[in-house]
Amino acid sequence: MAAGAPAAGARRGGSEAICNLVICNDSSLRSQPIIFNPDFFVEKLRHEKPEVFTELVVSNITRLIDLPGAELAQLMGEEDPKLPGANSTASGFFRSLMSLKRKEKGVVFGSPLTEEGIAQVSQLIEYLHKNLRAEGLFRVPGNSIRQQILKDALNSGTDIDLDSGEFHSNDVATLLKMFLGELPEPLLTHKHFHAHLKIADLMLFDEKGNKTSTPDKERQIEALQLLFLILPAPNRSLLKLLLDLLYQTAKKQDKNKMSAHNLALMFAPHILWPRNVTANDLQENITKLNNGVTFMIKHSQKLFKAPAYIRECARLHYLGSRAHTSKDDLDLLTSPGSKELQPLKSQKRSRLDSCHQEETQQRTEEALRELFRHVHNMPDSAKKKKLIRQFNKHPSALTPSSDVATPPAPRRARSRSFSGLIKRKVLGTPVIQERKSRDTTPEPKRVSKENVHLLQKCGSPAHMSQGKLKSLEGQKEESCRRMRAHLLSKDSSSL
Repeated sequence: MAAGAPAAGARRGGSEAICNLVICNDSSLRSQPIIFNPDFFVEKLRHEKPEVFTELVVSNITRLIDLPGAELAQLMGEEDPKLPGANSTASGFFRSLMSLKRKEKGVVFGSPLTEEGIAQVSQLIEYLHKNLRAEGLFRVPGNSIRQQILKDALNSGTDIDLDSGEFHSNDVATLLKMFLGELPEPLLTHKHFHAHLKIADLMLFDEKGNKTSTPDKERQIEALQLLFLILPAPNRSLLKLLLDLLYQTAKKQDKNKMSAHNLALMFAPHILWPRNVTANDLQENITKLNNGVTFMIKHSQKLFKAPAYIRECARLHYLGSRAHTSKDDLDLLTSPGSKELQPLKSQKRSRLDSCHQEETQQRTEEALRELFRHVHNMPDSAKKKKLIRQFNKHPSALTPSSDVATPPAPRRARSRSFSGLIKRKVLGTPVIQERKSRDTTPEPKRVSKENVHLLQKCGSPAHMSQGKLKSLEGQKEESCRRMRAHLLSKDSSSL
C-alpha cells in the first residue's frame, strides 16, 4: 500500500470535518445526498476565532467541574502544567533523550504529532480494523525484528504493504502503542491532566443532595465533549481514530478476549498518563485514569459531537439572530465560484428584511384599528373620552379614521345659572370685553367729545397706539374727578 494514499485519505477526512461544500455541475452526481456537518459553525469558529472559541468552551467546562485558579490557568495554557513526578532526575534524562530523537528530520516516531505522522500511523489503524479477531490483541507482544523493520519504513516514508503477510497483527498493534508512547506528551496532553481527574469524580447525588458512588454518565460525556473540542487538531483527529478502533476491538471481545477495561489498561499509560512518571507517582489516581479511559472507549461514538448549546452559540455568532436561518443563508460555499453569489445573497437578505418590516407594520396597523373599534364601541364615559383623545394625539401612527369616523365633540352650552347672571349684571361690560379680547382682535376704543381737541393734536384713533389711548382715558377720568370734587365743595359752601 502506498504511503501517499493514506495521506490523501487523511486530508479528505480533515476536509469533511470542516464541511467544505462545493457546487458540482455534473448531472450524474446531483442525485447523491449532500453531507451536512452539524458542527460546521463550531469548526468554523474554532479555526477563525480560536480565542473566542476557547473562552466559550472553557466557561462551560468550569460549569461542570471545579477547577481552582492554577488548574484553570494550566488548562488555558497560561501556566506550565504541574504534574506528578515532574521534578525527578529521571524525567530530565528522558526529556533530553527525546529531544535528540526529534532533531532527526523525517522521523515519525518520537516527534511532535503532525498530519504527516497521522497519515503514516493511519495505515496501522486501517490494517488492525481488518484483524480484530486476533486473541490478545494489544496485549501479546509481536516480533521485535519485524517491528523494527516496520518502524524504519514508517520513519523513512517508504511504501508499505501490510497485507502481504510479512507482518503479524500483534506486530502492528505493538508498534501503534510504541508510537503513542514515544510522543513528546500524551495524546490527551499535559494541560488536560487535572481536568480528566475531575471528570472521573463526577458522581450522582441522592434525594438529600449527598454525593453517591454512582458515576454521572451524562455529565461525564458532556465534559469530555467539551474537553475534546479544545484539543489540538492533530491530537483530536488521531484520538478519534484510536478510540473508534478500540471500540470496535471491544465489540469483538468474545474472539480477542480484550474488553474495554483491558484495553484501557494497555493504552492509559500512553495517551493519558503524564510522561516519565511511575505508578508510585500517580498512587491512587491510577484507578481514576484507567476507569476514565475505559469510559472513553465505551462511549467513543458520542464524544466527538459538540453539545447542542455550543452549536447554537457558534451558529448565532455568525448568523446573528434566529430570524433568517434557512439553508440559503448558510455560508457553506467555500469554492472560488461562491464569491460571485455574495451580492445575490445580500440582495435576497435585503428583500427578506423589507418584507419582514412590511408584514410587521401591517400587523401593527390591524391591531391598532381593532383596538380603536373596541374603544369606539365602549359606552360613553370619561375613560372613553380619554382614550379617544390619546388616539387623536398621534394621527400619523394611529389611523382609525379610515374605518371609523371619530364623532365630533359636542359644543358646550352657555351657562344659564343664577351665579352667571349675577356675574354678568355686576361686572357688566368688562367681562364681555375680556371674553371678546380672547376670541377676536381688539378694536380701537371710541373717544368721547371732551377729548376731540386731544385727538386733533395726536391724530386719528386708527393711528394711535394703545399707550396713547390709555393716557387719554386717564386724563378724562382725572378731569371728571376734579369736576365732582369742585361741585361737592360748592354745595358744602352754599349750605
